[in-house]
Amino acid sequence: MTYHKIQTPDIDFFVQLLGQDHVLYDAETLAVFSKDHTEDLIYSPEIVLFPANNTEISSILIHCNEHHIPVTPRGAGTGLSGAALPIYGGIVLSTKRLNQIISIDEDNFQAIVEPAVINETLQQAVIEKGLFYPPDPASKGSCFIGGNVAHASGGPRALKYGTTRDYILNLEVVLPTGEIIWTGANTLKYSTGYNLTHLMIGSEGTLGIVTKIVLKLIPYPTKNTLLLVSFNSPETACAAVSKLFIAGCNPSVCEFVEPDAFKLSSALTGLALHIPAEVEAFLLIEIDGNDSEQIAKEVDTLCTVLYELHCIDILLADTADQKEYFWKLRRTIGEATKKNNVYKEEDTVVPRAALPNLYRGVKEIAARYQLRTICYGHAGDGNLHVNILKDNLSDEYWNNEVKDAIREIFFLCKKLNGTISGEHGIGLVQKEYMSIVMPQIQLELMRKIKLVFDPNSILNPGKIIPN
Repeated sequence: MTYHKIQTPDIDFFVQLLGQDHVLYDAETLAVFSKDHTEDLIYSPEIVLFPANNTEISSILIHCNEHHIPVTPRGAGTGLSGAALPIYGGIVLSTKRLNQIISIDEDNFQAIVEPAVINETLQQAVIEKGLFYPPDPASKGSCFIGGNVAHASGGPRALKYGTTRDYILNLEVVLPTGEIIWTGANTLKYSTGYNLTHLMIGSEGTLGIVTKIVLKLIPYPTKNTLLLVSFNSPETACAAVSKLFIAGCNPSVCEFVEPDAFKLSSALTGLALHIPAEVEAFLLIEIDGNDSEQIAKEVDTLCTVLYELHCIDILLADTADQKEYFWKLRRTIGEATKKNNVYKEEDTVVPRAALPNLYRGVKEIAARYQLRTICYGHAGDGNLHVNILKDNLSDEYWNNEVKDAIREIFFLCKKLNGTISGEHGIGLVQKEYMSIVMPQIQLELMRKIKLVFDPNSILNPGKIIPN
């Protein structure tokens, strides 16, 4: 595909549409929008646009479709798969001005929001009304709901409550050709033709730009108990998850963390955490609900199972400050792992019971390639984040041999009936591995779907589908 470079008439059109303040192409702005949180990759756009509503986005896309100008949608830039990187230059279209909570419907347990509403901002707004929006990625304090939709994001509480996908009822979307559509209906049930809503969720801005989101809410669980459990074996920690469910426990959170991961987040945050030498793994487990007695009973059952598995210790967080202490250590692991180091993060996911085999296999592969890895993630749903650190590896080894290791890890995921991304998406960095888990017929169907929505391939080109 040949794309049109931005020319003076294009800039004039955008300035007339948006105003000079919302059409930027100075070096500082381009530098900011040339990267996200994906590795150390940099791709500079030619210009960055900041529309305020769906009609402005529609006009931009009509112009770009006519003139074959590539458009890369971008939310908060917290993504880890390179989906917001403008690899063909062109335009980065920022949604940051579409940041309103339009309504919270307490009768129907629904909210309508624009895509640049921050996840945590929405959570707090609905909690004030006794309602709950559970999806909470580690970056919830900065990531946008629109980006969560684009990647079908999960988070720790996906174990009990599901991912972003489970809370989207309807979407207003601007198509690459400029039409504005609603993909479904604001109803809990939907059986009216193809489900375009679910097609858009996880499409990473390749099929349309989301401008309004209708969310399902649930009652807020007012009470919870948080436990930090240590083990002398990572495999035992991973295997414990299934044992808890068999025993009748229903945790809202069950996170796996290596000691090295907590050591890094402790160093970053200044929060002390004593880790005895014999500890080789942790589980961070939360039980929530509205009945204190029921929670206490479930915690008792949980502790019984964990001690039968010979866990080393169970630390109980009784106060809000103690809970926040543990959560801050957990949520800063990603940032701490990447601080002062080049890294690759693989978002592996397998059926829950296969997690011990995945962890063991990842470590065996890393050892053969002499790689340092930091592993943590959502043990309850089989989602293990594997961070590979460059350390002192040569650029040649990093850019070639490490890819072979990643390929082996993904073949292992497939062998264990898993896949190569649980919540971070495919974007740019994972698309070359798609053929490991998808047959060519499936990839070809995806290519055809892309062309139906985007015949000139202007919207976030070069993402998800292998060349």
